[in-house]
Amino acid sequence: MTQETLPDIRKTLLLNAPIEKVWKAVATSDGISAWFMPNNFEPALGHEFHLEAGQFGKSPCKVTVIDPPNRLSFNWGKDWTLTFELVEQDGKTEFTLIHSGWTANQVTEFGQPHEAVRDHMSQGWEGIVQKLGAYVER
Repeated sequence: MTQETLPDIRKTLLLNAPIEKVWKAVATSDGISAWFMPNNFEPALGHEFHLEAGQFGKSPCKVTVIDPPNRLSFNWGKDWTLTFELVEQDGKTEFTLIHSGWTANQVTEFGQPHEAVRDHMSQGWEGIVQKLGAYVER
C-alpha cells in the first residue's frame, strides 16, 4: 500500500530587512528562540539539537542542509523537515518556510493524524512567520 503524500506547507513573505539579519534570525539559537521556540541549535551540518515544544516536550532535530545565507534545513521529529529559504531582493529578503513530510493515514509521535496536524500547523505558521517579520524589521 503506497502512502499518499500531503502537500508541503509553504509560507513566503518579503521582509524589510537585509539578508544577513534574517539569516541570523533563522540560523542561530538566539534568533530561532526569538520568533519560534527555545532550542540548542548550532549552524553545523549534522548537528543534533532540540526544539522546546512546550506541552510536547523536547522535539529532536538534525541539521541536514546549511548554505549561508540562503538555505537551512533540518529534520524535525520523526517525520518532518523544515526548510528556510532566503533570497536577497534590493536590500529586503524574501523568506520562504517549507514544512514537508506530511503523509495521509500517518500519525505523529503523539498519535495525532497528519491531516489534522497539517491544517493546524499551516494556520500556526501564519502567525509564527509574522513574528519573524516583526523581529527582523524592528
